[in-house]
Amino acid sequence: MGSRLAQFCIAVTDLERSEEFYTQVMGLTVLDRIEIPDAKEIVLGSEGSSSKLQLAQKTAQQGPIDHGDEALWKFYIYTDDIEGVFRAAVEYGCEVEMRPARLQQWPVTVAMVFDPDGYRIELLQSHS
Repeated sequence: MGSRLAQFCIAVTDLERSEEFYTQVMGLTVLDRIEIPDAKEIVLGSEGSSSKLQLAQKTAQQGPIDHGDEALWKFYIYTDDIEGVFRAAVEYGCEVEMRPARLQQWPVTVAMVFDPDGYRIELLQSHS
């Protein structure tokens, strides 16, 4: 029996704002909506990938998300248009940590931005 990574879930403070960011700016698609007694959730994904991002707004959430000191460092979103996605993130108002730069040691261009709740996203575009 093998194992595989399916999806991960992050807490957000405003589910509608996060949905807008991840669909309109990052280009993901809503796959499912879930309501449980203590949270509302949205599952996002993209064509050709089995990985999913789940956004959860807990009913009792007050104030900003506490990221702790070293909990979730970053997560990756792969794109075929890093310049366009990066520009959309900047226009949306995202804090920028790194502008798109081609890395010599790997065939990729990378950029880093923070989502509306402060999660660090590393954008990657592969160059075969």
